[in-house]
Amino acid sequence: MRPLNKTTVQKPQYPTKVLQFGSGNFLRAFVDWMIDKANDEGLLNHGIAIVQATPGSVKSKEVFEKQDCLYHVYLEGIKDKQPIKEVSLIKSITDIVNPYTDYKKYEELFLRDELEIIVSNTTEAGIRYEEGDDLNAAPPKSFPAQITALLYKRYQKFNGARHKGLSILCCELIEDNGSTLREYVIRHAQDNNLGSDFIEWVANANYFYDTLVDRIVPGFPKANIEEIKAEIGFDDNLLVKGEYFHVWAIGGDSSIRQKLPLDQIGLNVLFMDDIRPFRSKKVRVLNGAHTAMVPVGLQMGVETVKEAFDNTLVEQFIKRMVEEEVLPAIGEDLEELRAFADKILERFYNPYLKHYLKDIALNSLSKWETRNWPTIVDNYTKRGKIASFTAFSFAALLVMYSGKSEIAFEPRDVQDAVSLIQSTFDCNNISGWVSKILRDASIWREKLNTIPGFEEEVTRGVEAILNNGMKQALSQWLQD
Repeated sequence: MRPLNKTTVQKPQYPTKVLQFGSGNFLRAFVDWMIDKANDEGLLNHGIAIVQATPGSVKSKEVFEKQDCLYHVYLEGIKDKQPIKEVSLIKSITDIVNPYTDYKKYEELFLRDELEIIVSNTTEAGIRYEEGDDLNAAPPKSFPAQITALLYKRYQKFNGARHKGLSILCCELIEDNGSTLREYVIRHAQDNNLGSDFIEWVANANYFYDTLVDRIVPGFPKANIEEIKAEIGFDDNLLVKGEYFHVWAIGGDSSIRQKLPLDQIGLNVLFMDDIRPFRSKKVRVLNGAHTAMVPVGLQMGVETVKEAFDNTLVEQFIKRMVEEEVLPAIGEDLEELRAFADKILERFYNPYLKHYLKDIALNSLSKWETRNWPTIVDNYTKRGKIASFTAFSFAALLVMYSGKSEIAFEPRDVQDAVSLIQSTFDCNNISGWVSKILRDASIWREKLNTIPGFEEEVTRGVEAILNNGMKQALSQWLQD
């Protein structure tokens, strides 16, 4: 089997226009995959230099260097109800640096004249404000402080030239990711007395974009890597496996559409002034469906999303919940919403990814409140009805957490909330138990007893599941 490096593959030379904070699977199978496609099409001419986000990444860096930063992205999924596979050799990574061990090289990269874009995925914990972070450290401790120091040195080198500002796209899975980073950068600049001229340059010569990313990327496929290596013909130890589906929503200044015109080659990249409405729609349809599916599917004896959608009852339940309750409450064009939902639900049939319900079940209480409760509220306030399927998903969640379910399940959630649900369970007074949970301010950001009829519908669902088992209860609920 051939090694994968510049002796076996012809690698183009690109100017380093993108600095990427994070060397993980997701960015390599998402942003880097997109830029590489655009380079291949002649739309872009962008090299990507990777900045490792943690000091202890020596072995990983060695693999990148051994392979000359070449690797494959192996995608499998469903498109238009048909299986699809795509294998791409990514050739656009120009360099990798660990700023903790080679700060001089890192500084040389971020001060390059041709640099235009920063991309980051430093995890949800990465965008945080670290009080007193030393901007003169090599590098500073936190990501926002690193960006502040980076921008200040560029500001100094280029004498505050407007065209040397950067476009910064955050892929961390938090709301308002780019806006929050911008806020913290300005705060660091103020706390360190970097001057009003620099702060004005940060605010007006640099663009911080809020983004929403979506692609399931399991990563390196250990279980069948030898089979995949034989298929591609290379000993690739950086290969990344992911689903075919992808979407990147980018909100903010419109100039990014000219700098990264990825939509022009058919990629699902959406540019908008404000991504919050899109985020809300995505959270309600995709994440809300996942969260509703978990307690129902697990108590039906299925383990993965694919197995859940292979079960006719679960499939029908989720599809009807989305069609009859979620989409009408969003308040946008219904046909466009249906097309959006169809693309999302199609992913649930993907036979190539094992997306375990028990993994999605982590912190289900807060997830349900964030993803599903708004559907309950909007159905009542906008449509004057109780979202019965969504209410049933909550009933199923309470039963699963109560310890009285047909299945053995150990909740991974806030322990005080789990303990309260289990300790107050009363089989002789289900309505009282449900009422107590809905009104408990220690569990919810807002009490869940504010929508008339919701408490009664949840109680009816809990009693049906406890008395008849999930299969019969769900079957009856679909007929009601």
